[in-house]
Amino acid sequence: MALRKYRPVTPGTRFKLVNDFDVLTASKPEKSLVTSISKSGGRNNTGKMTMRYIGGGHKKAYREVDFKRNKYDVPALVKTIEYDPNRTAFIALLNYADGEKRYILAPQGLKVGQTVVAGKGAVPEVGNALFLSEIPLGAIIHNLELQPGQKASMIRSAGAYGQLIAREGRYATIKFPSGETRLVLLECKATIGAVSNPDHNLQIHGKAGVSRWQGRRPRVRGVVMNPVDHPMGGGEGRASGGHPRSRSGKAAKGLKTRKLKNLSNKFIVERRKKK
Repeated sequence: MALRKYRPVTPGTRFKLVNDFDVLTASKPEKSLVTSISKSGGRNNTGKMTMRYIGGGHKKAYREVDFKRNKYDVPALVKTIEYDPNRTAFIALLNYADGEKRYILAPQGLKVGQTVVAGKGAVPEVGNALFLSEIPLGAIIHNLELQPGQKASMIRSAGAYGQLIAREGRYATIKFPSGETRLVLLECKATIGAVSNPDHNLQIHGKAGVSRWQGRRPRVRGVVMNPVDHPMGGGEGRASGGHPRSRSGKAAKGLKTRKLKNLSNKFIVERRKKK
């Protein structure tokens, strides 16, 4: 994985850093696994804007990614490694022995021609999906379920990885990328390895237009608005706006918003590290 730097022939390419995409092996997705996706532009069904700073952007096709990995004991051949515009990680196309095709999140080190498998008794190698009860302690994992049989909802972004650090009773102790340590049922599945595209956060757009291509409109700070538009707006000159708040008045930047009686609190062993 490498980053490509442009020659500064224009202001937009002067500081631009983009992914080299040298690990990708296909430019077009598998047609049977692609569905259309429509954009709302931040509007609801009456056309009223309910989310600010959303609009425009390049047209995308949605790739159906298998986050469940519930095709057990059927070996699959890695056919391609592809780009997915809907997520930061790359995806891999699997051709199963029975003829079915599925996309999965591509872990780092997964190669075309490699065979992967999911289920009990699988070897703990990169790309294989196992139950937490069978993964060796200290192993690097991603694509983690929080409820057995539910699709994986954690550790899915580019370059992310967790670590299985202990097992006790019905639970495994997982250390997450944020630094949080949490208990997860042993019946849950995870995939061995770290998520692909670890250089994603090092990319530099080079110009504001790239954000517009991604469907993001310019974000306006609250302190430069009028009092009628934001709790931090108004004042003479460059006023600080007081304590940071959201547009609805809720305190931001430090205020804990997690419910004190949240049922999942008992599964959190250690909170994430403060910045």
